[in-house]
Amino acid sequence: MPSRKVTFTNRSGYQLSAKIDLPLKKSPFPFVLFAHVFTGSKNLTASKHISRALTMNGFGVMRFDFTGLGESEGDFSDTNFSSNVEDLQDAAAYLAEHYEAPSVIVGHSLGGAAAIFAAGKIPSIKAVVSVAAPSYPEHVTHLLSGKKEEIEKTGKAEVNIGGRKFCIKKQFLEDLQNQEHEPVIQNLQKGLLVMHSPQDRIVGIENAANIYKLARHPKSFITLDGADHMLSNKDDAFYAGSVITSWVKRYIEFPKKEILTTEKEVVVRLEGEDFTTEIQADEHSIIADEPASVGGNDFGPSPYDLLNASLGACTAMTLKMYARRKNWDLQEVLVHLSYCKTSAYPEHKGEPEKSNSRIDRFEIELELLGDLDETQRARLLEIAGKCPVHRTIASPSQFAMRLKGNEEWQVSGNHS
Repeated sequence: MPSRKVTFTNRSGYQLSAKIDLPLKKSPFPFVLFAHVFTGSKNLTASKHISRALTMNGFGVMRFDFTGLGESEGDFSDTNFSSNVEDLQDAAAYLAEHYEAPSVIVGHSLGGAAAIFAAGKIPSIKAVVSVAAPSYPEHVTHLLSGKKEEIEKTGKAEVNIGGRKFCIKKQFLEDLQNQEHEPVIQNLQKGLLVMHSPQDRIVGIENAANIYKLARHPKSFITLDGADHMLSNKDDAFYAGSVITSWVKRYIEFPKKEILTTEKEVVVRLEGEDFTTEIQADEHSIIADEPASVGGNDFGPSPYDLLNASLGACTAMTLKMYARRKNWDLQEVLVHLSYCKTSAYPEHKGEPEKSNSRIDRFEIELELLGDLDETQRARLLEIAGKCPVHRTIASPSQFAMRLKGNEEWQVSGNHS
């Protein structure tokens, strides 16, 4: 997903650091505002991979660092829950001015509670998602490592949260105590999705039950079974994002899909440090990736898997069309494929210049289900080798390449 680093000014005058994650399409819809966990940042695993799942489905996402955290200005010790809610309002205002007002707000942990509170203050929000959120903001005080009494007595204390030290002031506790969560949840009047893991040891699953019980319809609950509180496994985070993309469509009217702004048939985009690649083929979105064993996220098939898939799909379609014209009883086609490099001259093991020569080898096994005799099966096997993609791969090819904006093509390949 392409990302743009931006900053916006909050009502206290601080510059807050944000990322705008955009889909392959040039007109993202809808925009989602994301609130990270307490003392976290916009770059945590959950933030990145929930956002990735959303952008892959055409959403735009704004994730930012709350005041005093990550790359944002300000002193964290002077912030509180109310200031987090205000930061979300200011972020929404930035989106409305420079992109489009957010229709969805997603919050993780205390960010989920902040998202619920902020949703009622941002008119454009139509759908709210809480992920591993406490049912009342004051729940977060259990993370203060027994320093609550010291904070109340001396006015502040240094607290270790997630291996990092933060200064927590008394005003932070007082602000949490003053939050009236029940009427806020009860009067939300927006679509609400509560997501939580039964195995969450930081914020227990009973918090999700409390939020769900207090909220009025429309409301939904999805279990994130097996996930930890931080959604540190990227697959859990990506799953959460994927569910959100489907759920939110019941509450927001989506525009018709856009036609690609390209003169070609397919657009491919790779952005960032990993290999997860977005593909737009006409109106169809596809994800390509590499296995985790070679540094990928394994969110989609590899390029060679896609090549096999293209050959297999064309083979199956060709056989189906041929059998239909012949009125043959071909009920189902299964095409099993694999690709490898093999020796071009296996019989010349004693001749290094030949035995080291490698060629591409596609192995294709067909399963033809239906009432077919042997003559028909033999003919279908012959036809399989004549599908258009098969012929394209087997034929001499020409590759014409150029940089966008240049006039001259660089031609290569075996095109004799």
